[in-house]
Amino acid sequence: MDRETEDVLGVVGPRLRALRRARGITLADLAVTTGVSESTLSRLESGQRRATLELLLPLARTYDVPLDDLVGAPRTGDPRIHLKPIRRFGMVFVPLSRRPGGMQAFKMIIPAQQRPLEPTPQTHEGFEWLYVLNGHLRLVLGERDLTVPPGEAAEFDTSLPHWLGSADGGVVELLILFGLQGERAHVRAGPASSTR
Repeated sequence: MDRETEDVLGVVGPRLRALRRARGITLADLAVTTGVSESTLSRLESGQRRATLELLLPLARTYDVPLDDLVGAPRTGDPRIHLKPIRRFGMVFVPLSRRPGGMQAFKMIIPAQQRPLEPTPQTHEGFEWLYVLNGHLRLVLGERDLTVPPGEAAEFDTSLPHWLGSADGGVVELLILFGLQGERAHVRAGPASSTR
């Protein structure tokens, strides 16, 4: 048995005793409720009996606590997402998805500029959908030069020459969905209209 497991099991007895006393339950009452003999429960609490799943499951049910809480097991699988920003072309891209291939999601931040940047349109394979969260986006798409305010979206084939920047020199924050294979985002603001 490894050291970590021994450490976890070593504190089970005192934890069980403290829990029982905090609930005001006697060993005799606990034995009746769990079906585990009073002597076994006493030895378990004093550390003379090793905790097993057969002993801990009825205790967890009686105390109405997760098994992990009974044994003080270390938490696993941190549910938080630790996003690692990527800096490219003077902008910050925060990946919001981790799925290889298919649709990719990013938050993009275009920093404030003292002077407007000269557009340098690029092309690549794929299809892009973007939504402006804050600031005013300058979108150069082929021969068109557009300003996209907060709350508006745009979508385009990235094989067209395109460039993204700030329209007024301020910070711009946007969400981007990008599909290398030309997948398109479909946004529905309300129920689909019926045709007759």
